[in-house]
Amino acid sequence: MRDSITLDSTRLQRLQQTPLCDFALALYAEPGVEAACLTLQEKAGLDVCEVLFHCWLYSCGLEAMPKAVARQREQRRLWQCHVTEILRGLRRDLKASAAESESIAALRDTIKRAELMAERENLQRWQAWVWEASGEEQRVANVAEMSLDAAKWLRNQLFSTQNDQCSGGGLEEQNIWLPTLQTLTCPLDPHQVPR
Repeated sequence: MRDSITLDSTRLQRLQQTPLCDFALALYAEPGVEAACLTLQEKAGLDVCEVLFHCWLYSCGLEAMPKAVARQREQRRLWQCHVTEILRGLRRDLKASAAESESIAALRDTIKRAELMAERENLQRWQAWVWEASGEEQRVANVAEMSLDAAKWLRNQLFSTQNDQCSGGGLEEQNIWLPTLQTLTCPLDPHQVPR
């Protein structure tokens, strides 16, 4: 259930004061977060940029509206599929050759920088999506219950509107990701203790 009250302006101001890219870099540097993100990417088929986007909103007491975020998710997946994943694949393919050749190592580093730029672009597009909302479409709302377990909240945000392309599965299968999600949300929720 969402608040029927207009969005809390203090929460929106906090969101504006913390660019998503800066937030994502800081969270990613927290202990265990990088490994948790990569696990969710590789094993659950999730987009790390979207995971970080939801964490950013939550850190300000906000959440994305399910129908609105579902449309954005499809656009962001196209970007990931056609740009980021291509670069990631090239980088991985060159790993063995880069160990034997300085020029291939330099090429691989260039591709890695391009991959990171593609991820940054994706984050910037998620951030812009929040602010480009027209008057007819509310894209974010106040989190109704901040006392809710942050990992379960994040699970609901990431898996509740997933389509069949994601390997998220049913609730039981999604629950296996709770310890990984808790690693991500622990820095956001001071009441939560690591498992």
